[in-house]
Amino acid sequence: MRIHDVAIIGAGVVGCAVARELAAFELDVALVEARDDVGDATSKANTALLHTGFDATPGTLESRLVARGYAQLSRYAGETGISVEPTGALLVAWDEDQLAALPGLGDKAVANGYHAAEIVGRDTVYETVPALGPGALGGMTVPGESIVDPWSTTLAFAYDALARGVDLRLGARVESVDAGPDLTTLHTSRGDITARWVVNAAGLGADVIDGLFGHRRFSVTARRGELIVFDTAARPLAPKIVLPVPTSRGKGVLISPTVFGNVMLGPTSEDLQDRTDTSTSEAGIASLLEKGRRIMPSLLEEEITTSYAGLRAATEHGDYVVDVDAGQRYACLGGIRSTGLTASMSIAEHLRDLLDEAGLPLKPRSDLPPPVRVPVLGEAFTRPYQSDELIRADAEYGRIVCFCEKVTRGEVRDAFAAPIPPHDLNGLRRRTRATLGRCQGFFCGAEVGRLFAEATGTEA
Repeated sequence: MRIHDVAIIGAGVVGCAVARELAAFELDVALVEARDDVGDATSKANTALLHTGFDATPGTLESRLVARGYAQLSRYAGETGISVEPTGALLVAWDEDQLAALPGLGDKAVANGYHAAEIVGRDTVYETVPALGPGALGGMTVPGESIVDPWSTTLAFAYDALARGVDLRLGARVESVDAGPDLTTLHTSRGDITARWVVNAAGLGADVIDGLFGHRRFSVTARRGELIVFDTAARPLAPKIVLPVPTSRGKGVLISPTVFGNVMLGPTSEDLQDRTDTSTSEAGIASLLEKGRRIMPSLLEEEITTSYAGLRAATEHGDYVVDVDAGQRYACLGGIRSTGLTASMSIAEHLRDLLDEAGLPLKPRSDLPPPVRVPVLGEAFTRPYQSDELIRADAEYGRIVCFCEKVTRGEVRDAFAAPIPPHDLNGLRRRTRATLGRCQGFFCGAEVGRLFAEATGTEA
């Protein structure tokens, strides 16, 4: 029977980051995921912002880890090819209450170690984002805020983890556990996994897993956020991330460019009982359109490419829950909100230190492979169809399959040759952008489906 040193439950962005980090040591690590792909739950519907942490609550674990994670992920993106654009952000005050809140936000930014935020007047607000609707009274610029490819981030962590020897178990839902003094056995839908230590990074299911170990530290609520994605033609309207000024009434919605060239409006915020409900709602979309009409009226004149919803793992706590029980050899990561994308590497590093203190033997490896590079998906970078050098070397990079998103046959082929190939068409979309454009697969869907079937020997 194989006994792993560490079994990590959950292969979202945080779980994959933890697996990568622990695999830098002489440890036998298993990464266990209920779904058939990594990053296939909360992580795939992130708002895709790389946060400076300027507005986090000072003194919290979240504020510290987001600030450090921002620097770490920015550096790692350069090493692996993850698309990041430092667009900067603009908070817009639309009424006197919001205007009065700006100095406090500036003080909060300084308390969090971020000193580049600047309060600006109405004229600067409209010079920065001319397409804003009428009525803005002032704002605050946050030049360090960036947009990032959330899908490739999770994949990069997972690819690195596999290159370092991690045992990835997909489609293995943890159903029960037997926790002994030295070993814990996870009974999954695809067989048992035994490990000396267990890390719970199960996201929406983190409280359920915590309960299997006898804890009741938090309760997860599925918080649905609906978003509208506008066509790439709208991108000039949103040169920066347009953030609401948070007040006692809530944070509101944002307008943000994406690294894929679109513009995003959202999210809504609705607590649900069903932890699987990622459907959009008529009321949610109507609410976004109403708010978008106030923030940027001309955006609503542009074509809508798609809408979608993601679920965030909200808890009753105002901070991340990161705890290690040395007696049980069990670690729990709970309440990791959307900022977890930015903080993922620092969360992994922080957990590593806690595990070290709790007795997990950490002997650094001397044979670490170089970081695995991921495909370039961002519009600010040279993509395969634009590279004469790539096309001369391999003509498949010059044969476009998806014309809306300029995805080539070479990229589709590479997705299936990657360390973790796509399990379904949604996985292929996240790895290549195929069928994600304005036609949503109307013209290219049949050919993309054929290539999927050809690569997998199954129907798409």
